[in-house]
Amino acid sequence: MLRRLYDWTMSLASRKSAEVWLAVIAFVESSVFLVPADVLFLPMALAKPERSYRYALIATVASVLGGIAGWALGYYAYDAIARPVLEFYNKLDEFEQLRSAIHGEWEILLLLLVTSGLAHLPPIKVVTIMAGVIGMNLGFFVISAIIARGARFLLLAWLLRRYGEPIRHFVEKRLGQIVGIGAGVLITLGIAYKLLAH
Repeated sequence: MLRRLYDWTMSLASRKSAEVWLAVIAFVESSVFLVPADVLFLPMALAKPERSYRYALIATVASVLGGIAGWALGYYAYDAIARPVLEFYNKLDEFEQLRSAIHGEWEILLLLLVTSGLAHLPPIKVVTIMAGVIGMNLGFFVISAIIARGARFLLLAWLLRRYGEPIRHFVEKRLGQIVGIGAGVLITLGIAYKLLAH
């Protein structure tokens, strides 16, 4: 099923309505959808590099709005909607493990800005729903989401404009891993600082 979703998303890049679909995919990725918007963003930006920053802006705005929807699902409808969505994607265990490890807004902020926002680790919808569940301040959440998602899509737009097709393999295969390693180091340092401060 995941492969079919991926292929279907890729096929949208060549349509005249690609920008609309990019907004839709970026929105639902941040709240209920498993396939990242990058799958659509990358071929669009490679096909029309002069529009890559426009696509980055569309993806950022839609992703932040989707993040707000995810926050609302976590805050207002966790048991009714968010939990079944997480169960459907087999992400409930990951969510519950994360939930038991989160003790405050700064940890959600770190996840949103560094790991999920840039590297999809964990998936962005898991973090947006979590932010709502713990009652993270919505304004603080929105600003964090703008920074996180904007940084990701603008970085991708810059890389694709500068290096074109040769960078695509790196972006698809290695960028998430590199950011994930960097995020792991930052999280470890944050935990160590918190433990030493007490």
